[in-house]
Amino acid sequence: MFVSLNGRLVLEEQAVISVFDRGFLYGDGLFETLDVRNGVPFRWHQHLERLCRGAEFLRLRLPCTPSELRGYVDELVAANAMTDAILRLTLSRGVGVRGYSPAGADRPSLVISLHPLPPSESGPPPAWRLVTSSFRLPANERLARFKTCNKLPQILARAEADAAGANEALLLNTEGFVVEAASSNLFWLAGGTVCTPPLASGILAGVTRAVVEELCQTLRLPVREVNTTNDELRQAEGVFLSLSSVGIAEGVALDQCELRRSPVTRQLHDAYSALLQAESRA
Repeated sequence: MFVSLNGRLVLEEQAVISVFDRGFLYGDGLFETLDVRNGVPFRWHQHLERLCRGAEFLRLRLPCTPSELRGYVDELVAANAMTDAILRLTLSRGVGVRGYSPAGADRPSLVISLHPLPPSESGPPPAWRLVTSSFRLPANERLARFKTCNKLPQILARAEADAAGANEALLLNTEGFVVEAASSNLFWLAGGTVCTPPLASGILAGVTRAVVEELCQTLRLPVREVNTTNDELRQAEGVFLSLSSVGIAEGVALDQCELRRSPVTRQLHDAYSALLQAESRA
């Protein structure tokens, strides 16, 4: 398997980065995860736009132009003959002086890799059992809007889910509201409306989350951004999660309490799968 390392194709076992790279030392970097179908990265421009905004926010230089970056992706897909895959793009600040100061770290590291797709999205959405994590996310956290390489709360939350035999963990913010899952955005149905937490609650501005909101508009499903609690989720007409690597997964239990299931979740899952295929064919 080849990876793209700073614009060069390298066998994965030969791809190395300095032990003094700030991404390794401090998580000083960004990443994006994309679904690739028929060789086309789904919603490439939205992922690129978030990456560029995050790099500007972190004062981190992208070491190539957007067109060069897309060229690296296309080259990697061709070299591995993987036209259907999950793509991971990681941008680190690189090597600098010892300590937290980013001074002198002016040669970023850029790594692009491909990974097998999860099971096919044909059929019903994956049924996920959820648990509530003991870890909390800060409300109104500006960094939360970007996929930084600092994900320890999400990692520890997912470890709690693994220990409980669950598929995913929900995180609350410091104001006590359920805001997102460890690797996905949260949606639920209440009074026929598709609800999701607002960005200000401290969530990632997920690309798939934005696609779901687009689909709701197309399907004439009302959407509302509002805070929620665990008790309200247990009373919801349905709960689902969105993430690039899966699309839409249905929440079927929360902390061992069975959740109601709505046909709207399947409707949005099927619409998302159709859109993914249509845009990759185009």
